[in-house]
Amino acid sequence: MQTFHISATGRSLNYLPEYVAVDQGFFEEEGLRVTAEVPSPWDRVLDDIGTGKAQAALGGIWVPSMFHGRGKRYVPFAQVAARAPLAIVGRERPEDFEWSALAGRTVSMKGSNGASVGLFIKMLLRENGVDPKAVNFVQDLDGRMLTDLFSGGMGDYLVIDFPSAVTLEAAGGGHVVQPLPVTGGNIPWSVYYSEGEPDEERRETHTRFARALGRGMNWILDHEAEDYRAFLAATFPRFAPDLLVKLTDIYRANGMWTTPRIDNGAYQRWQVGICDGHLTDAPIPYGALIDQRPTAA
Repeated sequence: MQTFHISATGRSLNYLPEYVAVDQGFFEEEGLRVTAEVPSPWDRVLDDIGTGKAQAALGGIWVPSMFHGRGKRYVPFAQVAARAPLAIVGRERPEDFEWSALAGRTVSMKGSNGASVGLFIKMLLRENGVDPKAVNFVQDLDGRMLTDLFSGGMGDYLVIDFPSAVTLEAAGGGHVVQPLPVTGGNIPWSVYYSEGEPDEERRETHTRFARALGRGMNWILDHEAEDYRAFLAATFPRFAPDLLVKLTDIYRANGMWTTPRIDNGAYQRWQVGICDGHLTDAPIPYGALIDQRPTAA
């Protein structure tokens, strides 16, 4: 049995296909013993794949994009989440949310675990005709701290992970005005990547990994979340089981989990957002960054 260790930037519901593939034995059937850990700080994932401690990092594709052509080559080879697991929480529930409502308002969004949240929200603003410079952002703090500050009265809107947003709403702390897994559109939010150009042996391992991951996705799509309530509760003890079942079915219905293959159109969309955020000089062509072969079958 070949060990395949993943260094991940978090442990989240949107990574569920990986956990299911482990639990259901799909990786083992591919000859892989998959393990995972979440280092702190998050950017130690790069050290882990650089030293060989981990065979893959799991996180945002903006990292391989940012380093492309700048001395490091990180190669994405599969995706696990195709939607942003975020929500915008407001103090009032509008009948129809308009992105223009954010202009001139203070929006808090976490920035302590990478750039994805800020890049995505500002991309959505641009896509909806709003200049991000018109919004007063607070974003260099931890999400939990910003949630406490929002509950205490700071700011007009809060951008946090979807499970926490729904939990906050249930406690009367605000209203989810934009459930972005539903409304945010397709995007390669969470991907697996390794360091350096893969040789044939590594690519064959990536292919087996992606195949098992795809089986995990299909298993989730074929089973209503109520059927594996106990597994969800054991995997994510921080959240109420009823909430986990609800959110998993929302994710199932709205394209969070589709295929391990990184969609070209969604990739191109995200490349524009990453470039507009000044992490790259221009959008990177799909074939220049992605190793397509592990998910080609």
